[in-house]
Amino acid sequence: MTADSRYDLTIDQLATLIEDQPAYRVRQVWDGLYQRLLAPTEMTDLPKALRERLDREAPPALAAALHLTSASGDTDKILWRLHDETTVETVLMRYDDRVTVCVSTQVGCAMACGFCATGQAGFDRHLTTGEIVEQVVAAARIARPRRLSNVVFMGMGEPLANFTHVVAALHRLRDDLGLSARHLTVSTVGIIPGIRRLAAEQLPLSLAVSLHAANDRLRNELVPINRRYPLAALSQACAEYREATGRRISLEWAMIAGTNDSDRDAQELARFARPLRAHVNLIPLNPTPGWPTTASPRRRVREFRDLLDAAGVNATIRANRGVDIDAACGQLRARHANTASVTLKRRCDVSPDAG
Repeated sequence: MTADSRYDLTIDQLATLIEDQPAYRVRQVWDGLYQRLLAPTEMTDLPKALRERLDREAPPALAAALHLTSASGDTDKILWRLHDETTVETVLMRYDDRVTVCVSTQVGCAMACGFCATGQAGFDRHLTTGEIVEQVVAAARIARPRRLSNVVFMGMGEPLANFTHVVAALHRLRDDLGLSARHLTVSTVGIIPGIRRLAAEQLPLSLAVSLHAANDRLRNELVPINRRYPLAALSQACAEYREATGRRISLEWAMIAGTNDSDRDAQELARFARPLRAHVNLIPLNPTPGWPTTASPRRRVREFRDLLDAAGVNATIRANRGVDIDAACGQLRARHANTASVTLKRRCDVSPDAG
């Protein structure tokens, strides 16, 4: 038996893989992978032959093609090469009170949001459960000696379009890595059946909706899936999610100059957010090649936030992090899409096999 990757294995599959070993080895290896964040070759409490066999028969899914650290030192972005030579991104962000990793769930994305570098690239395939989980494990290793505390499913891809693998990863992160479900956030552009299925999982996750417009005419343009799942239906699904889970909804709003930053836009957003008691995150647009728009000026972003506050909506301006390393979703991958081999600007072996 050979696994797709070591983090794709369930504990039962691991038991089958090493069925010739004493039964206690299964838990020993499992805890090594998930609690001690070790590669098999680092599990020195295992016989050498078993370490080598596990490394061979349960290989890692990710190989670091590029690892960049922002000038401020608070953001790392890793471009991973997968077994089929496709690439995905992971971003690690260090704050004073927490360490957060933003993970990808698909190679590319089919949602076709024009202002998003990933959406411009199109869809290739879903990531497996192991490919998602391994991003978190790798980030936790990079974050040491600090402890990784939060995971946001806001990287490349639409998480709810890859529902089965994403939910399996969520359970693995909670049950085996020991992360609190309350520190896990799943983002969506508004896949209503997926929102309802996620609510039925009874996991107290935070849900973040990439809204960006609060009228159907503009949202149809910015977020094309809105033509299938319009705002009224999305609002109802969000209300049901909040009722089922007791968790707050957050609304993500990329501030695009002259597009969705007017007083009227703020009023429409407030009308959408208030019934949901939703929190709004205002995100200055990151520059994306091929999209002829710019970020709203900082002053306008503050004015927009003040309009929301005055309307009774809690809003936060999110700081752009890692702009110098293309830390926005899909940017680094897009920049290197046509490069056959990548020269590391800063070499840091961060795969789970790193020493």
